[in-house]
Amino acid sequence: MKQTVKRIPMPVRYLINTVLIALLVFGSTAYVNGGGVSGYITKVLMVIGINIILAVSLNVATGYLGQLPLGHAGFMAVGAYTGGIFLKAVNASELGGAGYAAAIAAALVLSGLVAAFFGIIIGVPALRLRGDYLAIITLGFGEIIRVVLTNIDDLLGFKLTYGASGLKRIPKITSYFNVLVCVVLTCLVIHLIMKSRHGRAILAIRENEIAAESCGVRTTYYKVMAFTLSAFFAGVAGCLYAGYLGSLQPTTFGFMKSIEILVMVVLGGMGSMLGSILSAITLTALPEALRAFEDYRMVAYSLVLVLVMIFKPTGLMGQYDFSLSRILEKLLNLGKKSKKEG
Repeated sequence: MKQTVKRIPMPVRYLINTVLIALLVFGSTAYVNGGGVSGYITKVLMVIGINIILAVSLNVATGYLGQLPLGHAGFMAVGAYTGGIFLKAVNASELGGAGYAAAIAAALVLSGLVAAFFGIIIGVPALRLRGDYLAIITLGFGEIIRVVLTNIDDLLGFKLTYGASGLKRIPKITSYFNVLVCVVLTCLVIHLIMKSRHGRAILAIRENEIAAESCGVRTTYYKVMAFTLSAFFAGVAGCLYAGYLGSLQPTTFGFMKSIEILVMVVLGGMGSMLGSILSAITLTALPEALRAFEDYRMVAYSLVLVLVMIFKPTGLMGQYDFSLSRILEKLLNLGKKSKKEG
């Protein structure tokens, strides 16, 4: 007799995920704001959240699309300075209630849109190339952004980014709640896009671009789309970073920042959102956990990376993505199987 497999209906799946996400966001926020953790831990959690957004967004272009961009810090810089200048212009710290929330939302969206605009400008010519050539072009873009942020005030004739001295007195609007909401929305939007026909087209380009194009997939369009989506969320992360620090320096967004984000993606697994999340948590928390061993912590940090790449070259999670509904279905069917065997 053929055994029927229990499936959870799609509306029930969405309901379960929504309830759990709401519990995570509001429950953990209440715990943190209620003094459940120290201020230092709260700040580390905010940095972890920002790095999760950066890693997950870069994973779109690197893991899902299969390209190798090295200018992600440039998009982060564009978003950070856009958000910082906007927040200073509207004097967000003096606003209250709905005005304060609206200023934060506007800054995040504006930062993402400006970064996405630069993503289109760079993506259209750059994504016609592949491999090392694309890496070199995007690397050059990141360095151009840093140089422009340092010298644009001399060209404009007035203070905008404040050059090498940095943009200071940015209203500190970033909180644990803001970061967590942005992390959830980033993962949700990318997940929904990758499960749609657009996501399948992006994955087809990664597997075999020539075959995808021969099947009617508009490869240039989808490559630019993925690159722009990646840039948008990098801009959002940059705005959160500006609101977290309260000051910005162009040197913060150099080549090594892009490499740091890329390491998170590679360590977690190319094409695995869960892997990017876990690696961002690990690579942000590990240096802080080893801070007591000041002389050796970077050695230990590097050693962990080397060992993971030796014994797990596909990354921590490979291309695996977590699905709560799939786990629940397995538990339901496992219980049914055990009952039948008994």
